[in-house]
Formats: sequence, structure tokens, C-alpha cells
Amino acid sequence: MANPIFKALIITVVTAFFLVFSSHATSDVPFIVAHKKATLNRLKSGAERVSVSIDIYNQGSTTAYDVSLTDDSWPQDIFEIVSGTTLKSWERLDAGGILSHSFELEAKEKQEFSGEPAVIKFRIPTKAALQEALSTPILPLDILSERPPEKKFEWAKKLLVKYGSLISVISIMVLFVYLVASPSKSSAAKGSKKRR
Repeated sequence: MANPIFKALIITVVTAFFLVFSSHATSDVPFIVAHKKATLNRLKSGAERVSVSIDIYNQGSTTAYDVSLTDDSWPQDIFEIVSGTTLKSWERLDAGGILSHSFELEAKEKQEFSGEPAVIKFRIPTKAALQEALSTPILPLDILSERPPEKKFEWAKKLLVKYGSLISVISIMVLFVYLVASPSKSSAAKGSKKRR
């Protein structure tokens, strides 16, 4: 059973979160939320690429104008841009809208890397100064690390874990239908005795 103080603390934090979120959502301004995601892709040549995608959401009730994204947390001595750019701008982001941007980098050296959040700047018609929002940070990336080779039947194990229960239910249903639909040997024998 959970500690009552811990439960009260969780309820307080969740309530505070909803109050803050609802006050932002009901106010007459844009509320920018950005999610940054990075995935590692190992190439056959042994090189490793980092695919970065950033999604920007406007959860507010008005449009954000002159939206710009800057993600300069990728040092040039460690990463080289392969496709896309770390800078992007848009004219506007309507209320309830989403903008997406992605780029790909190639890692030059082996290390663990923790990137900083991307910076999103936007303009509100009622304020002269640019507003700023930060994306979520990425989880640490273990670049060019030694990974154990994937086992021969690893894909079968993944399928079994993912669809094992479904396969067992379908197998039981098929077995049940087979048993009900097929004539049993004892009833066939009884039928042949009655004919005599």
C-alpha cells in the first residue's frame, strides 16, 4: 500500500499542473509546447547518424506569428549536418496547429551526448518583445557505442512477445471449431452399428 503522504503529494502536484495548464489554455495568448526527439541509426559502414525531429504545438487560443526554431546544441566538432538545418522559421502557427521540422546529423566521435532543448521564439500581437519557449530535452545518446550483435531469432522473440496472446487465443478458437465441426470416431462407430 502506498504512503498516504506520497499520495497527497502526487494529488497536489497533479492538481497544480491542471490549474496552471487550464489558466494558460483559457488565456487569450498562444501557449507553445515543443517536443524534441532524437534516434540513432547505425549504418553498414560503421558510421552512426542521429535523426532529430521537433514538433511544435500551439495549445493556446490565438495565433503565434514569426515563429522561429533554433537547435544549436549539436557541436560541429562532434556532429556534421547531413540533411536539413538546425534553424527554421514559419510565418505563423494557428491556435491548435502543429509545425514539424527534422534534420539528420552524422556523428564523428564516440561519446555519450546529452543535448539541450531547442529554442522556439514567437511574436504575440499584443506584446512588442519576442516570446520564448523551450522544447523537451532529449535522452542521453550513446554515440558509436559497442552494441551486442542481434541474435539470430531475435525477430521471432519480438513477434512472440508482441502477438503471443493473440496467437494463443486464435489457436484455441481454431481448435474448438475443429473439435465441434469434425465428427468423432465414437459417433461414427455408433452410426455404423445402428445401420446393421
